[in-house]
Amino acid sequence: MWQSSPPGSIYDYIRVASFSIGADGLIEQWSRRAAGLFGMAADEAIGRDPVEAFMPAELRSDGHRRVGEILDGKEWTGLVPFRMPGEGGAHGLAEVYVMPSETADGERAALCIVVDVRALRRIETDLAASQAIFGQSPFGFVLFGTDFTVVRANQRFATVFGGAADDHRGRTVDDYLPGPEAERLGATLKRVLETGESVTDLQLVGPTPGGTGRRHWSMNLYRVHSGAGRPVGVAGLATDVTRRHIAAREAASARRNLALLNEASARIGNSLDLETTARELLDVAVPGFCDLATVDLYQGLLTGEEAAPGSWAPAHRESAGGSAELRRVAHASAVADALPTAVAGSGAPGPDDLPPALGSVHRFPFGSPCAIALRSGQVEAVPGDDMGFVQSTLAVPMVAHDTVVGLVQFSRTKGSEPFGERDRVLATELAARAAVCIDNARLYRREHERALILQRSLLPPGDPEAAGLDIACRYLPGNTATEVGGDWFDVIELPGHRTALVVGDVMGRGLRAAVAMGELRTAVRTLALLDLEPAEVLSALDEVARGLGSPGGGERSEGLGGSGGAQWPSRAAQKSREADLSEVYLATCVYAVYDPVTRRCTFANAGHLPPAVVEPGRPARLIDVPPGMPLGVGGEPFEEVEVELAENALLTLYTDGLVESRDQPLDEGLDALRSVLTGPQMPLEDACDFVLSTLDTRHGEDDIALLMARIQGLPGEAVGDWTLPREPRSVGRARELARSQLMAWDLDDLVDTTELLVSELVTNALRYGEGEIRLRLLRDRTLVCEVWDAGLVQPRRRRARDTDEGGRGLQLVGLLSAAWGSRRTPRGKTVWFELALPTGAPAAELSVEQLLSMY
Repeated sequence: MWQSSPPGSIYDYIRVASFSIGADGLIEQWSRRAAGLFGMAADEAIGRDPVEAFMPAELRSDGHRRVGEILDGKEWTGLVPFRMPGEGGAHGLAEVYVMPSETADGERAALCIVVDVRALRRIETDLAASQAIFGQSPFGFVLFGTDFTVVRANQRFATVFGGAADDHRGRTVDDYLPGPEAERLGATLKRVLETGESVTDLQLVGPTPGGTGRRHWSMNLYRVHSGAGRPVGVAGLATDVTRRHIAAREAASARRNLALLNEASARIGNSLDLETTARELLDVAVPGFCDLATVDLYQGLLTGEEAAPGSWAPAHRESAGGSAELRRVAHASAVADALPTAVAGSGAPGPDDLPPALGSVHRFPFGSPCAIALRSGQVEAVPGDDMGFVQSTLAVPMVAHDTVVGLVQFSRTKGSEPFGERDRVLATELAARAAVCIDNARLYRREHERALILQRSLLPPGDPEAAGLDIACRYLPGNTATEVGGDWFDVIELPGHRTALVVGDVMGRGLRAAVAMGELRTAVRTLALLDLEPAEVLSALDEVARGLGSPGGGERSEGLGGSGGAQWPSRAAQKSREADLSEVYLATCVYAVYDPVTRRCTFANAGHLPPAVVEPGRPARLIDVPPGMPLGVGGEPFEEVEVELAENALLTLYTDGLVESRDQPLDEGLDALRSVLTGPQMPLEDACDFVLSTLDTRHGEDDIALLMARIQGLPGEAVGDWTLPREPRSVGRARELARSQLMAWDLDDLVDTTELLVSELVTNALRYGEGEIRLRLLRDRTLVCEVWDAGLVQPRRRRARDTDEGGRGLQLVGLLSAAWGSRRTPRGKTVWFELALPTGAPAAELSVEQLLSMY
C-alpha cells in the first residue's frame, strides 16, 4: 500500500542509493538518496564521469576499465572506495551492484545500486549491543507490538512467568494478570502508544504461574519508534518489588500503630471521670483504628462499691443468665446511620439482639464471645455475619492490675481490612491503657494500698522457672510512711530455651510511678516476645517511656541536666518527691538474655546499676556494662555486652534500694554487696535471704527488688546441632537426624510428630530461604526444634484453598506443636516449634474441627 510518509522499513536505517550510467559512461540519472549519500545534487552529478567524480586518483584507471566491461554487458558487484565531497574530501566505502541495461534506442547502459558499508557496520554493532542489553538485563523486559501482543521478551521475564522467551510471543496482558489489573495495564499501553508519554513505576499486582501468593511489580513503559519516527510498539521494564511492598506496608503499619499509641498516651486518662476516659479511648480508636466501638464497664465499678481486688472479674459474679451487670458508657461510629456494635456477633440483629443503648445496664449471654472474653481476660474475635455490615469485631477485656473492669468492642465494617494479629496486640494495648486510667480513678482514694497491690501483681508469680537457670527473687516494699516506688523485675521465657532477665526502676513515687512501671513492664514483655536484641528492646522501650513522659504532648523537662549519662544519676535527682510530672516516667532498666546452650549472657543497660556475678572460686565482680541514658531521655543508642558465664556462677540483678540509702553512699553499698556475694556458697533461696539480712535493707526509704540466678547450662547430650547443605535430599537427612536423636533421648513418642514438623520447616527453608540450613534440637523441660537459614523473609501462616496441593505446612506446625514462631538473627532467621515431653498418657488426637480448619 502506498503511503505519503516514509515506509519505516529497514531502508530507513541502511543508506541505499541508485543512479544510472549512459552509453557514454556518464551519469544519466541521479536519485535523491544518491544525493544524500554522496553529498552532491542531481544537477551537479548528471553528465559527470562517476569514476572521475568520486573515486580516488590511484583507482581511476581500474575504475574506467570496470565501467567499460559493464557497458559491454558484464554484471559486477564489489566494494568501491569513494570520495564524499560533502565531508571535506573524506573517503567512504560502498558496496556497489552494477547491472547492464539498455536505453530506448538500444544502446548499452548500466544501473547502479549503492549501499554505504559504514551504515551496515553501525547496524551490526547496534544489533549486537541491543541483544546484549536485552538478553543480559537482570530485569524483566518485554516489547508489545502495536496490537498489544508480546513481540519479544527476555529470559528474565520468562523466568518469572514460565517457559522460554520465545514462548511468550503473541501473548497478551490477560495471560499474565487478573482481569482488573490486565484492563488497567492494557489501558496504560494504549495511552502510551497514542500519546508517546512514558509511564514510570506503574504498580501491578498478580500471582505468578502455579503460585498462590500475590506478587507486586513496578513497570516502566515507553513508546518505541522506527528510524523514520513511526511508532512500532511499547517497551516495558518490570521489577519485582514484592519485598519492598511488604516492608513498606509493615513499616507504615508500625508507624501508624506507634502514632496511635502515642496519641492514646496523650489523650487517654486526662480525667478521673470514668465515662470521660471511656470516650477518650473511643476518640482515639475511631476512625483511626476501627469503624465502630463501644465501652462497657461493670456496674459495681461505677457505683463505687469498695470490693476486694478481683471482685469485678466475672468469675466471681457470673450467673447462669450471663455475665455480671455492665453499663454501656460510650459508643462511637465513623459510619453514618450505623448501629454501635452487634451483641456477640450472633447473626442479623433481631428484636432481642439489638445492641444496648447508651447508659443502659445489661448482661452478655453466658456463652457469647463477650462473656468469654470477660471470663478469660483474653481477646475474642467475633466474625461478621453475611447479612450485616460488620465484617469482624474484637471483644477486648479492659484489664488493669490483673483486674477486668469492663469490655471494649472494636469493629470494622465490610470493605475495611480485617483485623490481624498486630491489630489484636494494638487493641489489647489500647484497652489496657484505658483500663489503667479507669482503674486509677477507682483507686484514687486509696493510692498507697492499691498501688502496692498493682506492683506486686505485676511481679512474676511464684518461683520463676527457666532452662539452664536456677532462679530466686525477692521484693521488699518501702514502709507504710513512704509512697510506693516503681521497682520491678521479670523473668521471660524466649524461644530456644533462652531466658530474658529484667530489673527496672521508675523514677518518682506514688500511683503514677506504679502505673508507669506497669506500662513499661508490659512493653518489655511485648518487646521480648518479638525476640529483639537487648539494645533494640531498650531503644523501643525508651520510645514508650518518652511517650508516657510527655503529658499533653508538651516539651520534656531536663530531668538529668547535663549528666551526659556517663555516671548514674544521683539519688536526689531520681527519687525526689517534688519531681516534675515528666520525670515520673524516667526509668532505669537492665535487660539480659541468657542462652543455656552456650552459657553466654548478653546485657544492655539504661542507666541502671551494673549486674554482679560470682564465679566458683573467684570474688564477686560488677559486670562492666555501659550504663547508657535512662529510659525516657532519648537521643543516645544503647550498647550490648556479651559475657560467657561459668557453670554454677551466680548472677545478681537488683535495684538501688539494696545498696543505697541516706546513711550509706552508693559506692559503699556496692562494695558491701560484692563482699556479701563472695561469701560461702549456699542454696539460692538461702543466698537471697542472706543478702537481704546482711545488707542495710531496713531503711524503708525505697523499694528493693532482687533477682538471683544460678547458671546451669544445658549439657552437651541435651543438644543436637547439624548443618545441612541446600539440596532436596537434606529434607530426608533432617528427618533421619531428628529420629536418631529422639531415639537416643528415649523420646520415641515424639518421633513421628517431630519428623513431620522438621520436614515441613526444612522444606520451607529450601523453598523460601537462602544459604545453608542448620537444624538444632534442644531437650529440657520441653523439646525445641530450630531451623536456621540465611533468608530474611519471615514465614506467614495462611489458609490454603480446597484445590491447593500445598500451603498447609505451617497449619500443621501450629496444630501439632505446643508453640511455634520465628525470629530474625544477625545472618537470617530461625523458625522453631516446641513440643511437650511425653507424660505417659496417650497423646490427644486432632479434632475434626482442627483438621477441617486446614481446608
